[in-house]
Amino acid sequence: MRFPTLILTLLFLLSLSPTSPVLQGTQETPTKPLYQPTGNEATLTGSIIANGEVPVARRIDMTADPVCVKLSVGRNELQDLLIKNQQVLNTFIYLKSGGPLDSVRFEVPTSEVVLEHKNCQYAPRVFGVRVGQSVSFVNSDPTIHNTHPTPKHNREWNMSQAAGGAAVARSFSRAEQFIPVKDNQHPWERAILGVFDHPFFAVSDEFGNYEIRGVPPGTYKLVAWHEKLGEQEMEITIVPGENRKIDFTFDVAKARSAME
Repeated sequence: MRFPTLILTLLFLLSLSPTSPVLQGTQETPTKPLYQPTGNEATLTGSIIANGEVPVARRIDMTADPVCVKLSVGRNELQDLLIKNQQVLNTFIYLKSGGPLDSVRFEVPTSEVVLEHKNCQYAPRVFGVRVGQSVSFVNSDPTIHNTHPTPKHNREWNMSQAAGGAAVARSFSRAEQFIPVKDNQHPWERAILGVFDHPFFAVSDEFGNYEIRGVPPGTYKLVAWHEKLGEQEMEITIVPGENRKIDFTFDVAKARSAME
C-alpha cells in the first residue's frame, strides 16, 4: 500500500503554506509608521558661500543645432559653477542620517516636480524629489530634445521628445544621491537629480540661500554637496522648535585644484 507515503507527502506540502513557520521568515517586514508632526519641529536656514576667485563661465558651442543658437543668445554659458557675490547656487543641502530618519516614513507629496528643456538647457539645473513622487519631463523648445537619467540604483531610461510633444511622467523607486541627467541630442545640457526618502533637503537659490522646514528634534548628519565644489558634512543637534542658521563655505581654489 502506498497510501501512507502519499498522506505523508501531502502533509509535508501543507506544512509549506504561507502560514507555516517554515516560510514565515520570508514574509515582508511591516511598513514603518508614518511620521506624525508634533508641533516642535525645527527650521534650518543658511547660505552657501564661495571663498576665493571664481572662474569665468565658459561659453557653449551650440552650432550643432541652429535652433539652440537662436534660443540661447545671452544665455549660453556653462551652468555648473554659478556664483553671484560669493553666494553659491545649485548646492544640495540635506539630512544624511540621524534623528528618526531610519525608524519612520514620511508622507510622499502629491505635487508633481517639473524638469524642463528650456532655451536648450535644463531648468532647473539641480533639483530634488521624493521616492515615488511624479516627475514631469517637458520639452518647451521648438526642437527635438532627449532626456537620459543615468542612475546606479534606479532604472535607467532614455527618451526623446519632439517639439511640442506631450510631457512624460516618471518616478524613482529608490533613494539615490545623485543622478546625472543628460541630453544625448545636446551634450551640453546637464542636470543633477537627488532622490530622497524624506523631505529634509533643499537646493540653494540664486542668492545662495536655503531653507529646510519641519525637522524633528534629534542629532543628524547635515551635508552640503555641489557637483564641482565638493561635499561638506557636519553633525548637528536640533532642539524642539529651533530656528537654526547654518552656513557652509567652499574653498574655490581647493576645489579647482582637486578637479585638475
